[in-house]
Amino acid sequence: MTTTERVFTVPTRAEVSADNQAIFDALQKKLGFVPNLYAYFAKNETALADYLALQNRKSTLRAKEREIVNLVTSQINGCRYCQAAHTAIGKMSGYSYEQILEIRRGKPIFDAKLDALARFTASVVENRGRASKESKEAFFAAGYDEANMIDVIIVVGDKIISNYLHNLTGFEIDFPLAESL
Repeated sequence: MTTTERVFTVPTRAEVSADNQAIFDALQKKLGFVPNLYAYFAKNETALADYLALQNRKSTLRAKEREIVNLVTSQINGCRYCQAAHTAIGKMSGYSYEQILEIRRGKPIFDAKLDALARFTASVVENRGRASKESKEAFFAAGYDEANMIDVIIVVGDKIISNYLHNLTGFEIDFPLAESL
């Protein structure tokens, strides 16, 4: 008996529900394309809207801080799709390529506060929520508070969802590939 590995495909606009088609249209208008990750979520009637609501919620973290969490989490989880997407987004957020590599390594030494955020994020992800005492102390000493901690966890959760989805499916990466570390 032979088994073949399932091939996961990204749906086209015509293959998703009317509600998801409307979201595709909005994404196309805003981004200029529908990223494959978002399109894949549309295989489920409500997942794309739910995911975008989570991703676009208000946060105590600035966009550049959220990119720290996104890049560190995606690196630890080995998600090539999210590494690529957030390398591109990180550049649009104002990080240099060298800074993005430092962030992905979990050590953005170019900024002490962001370094504390990256190390805290790495400790959270690596220890499944049981961050080290040292990383928590450094996070709070850097000026972050408990509201920020909650937002870090929400962004980590958001990234774990997308990391796991791509790691399970391996659909095509439609961003320039990020350098392997």
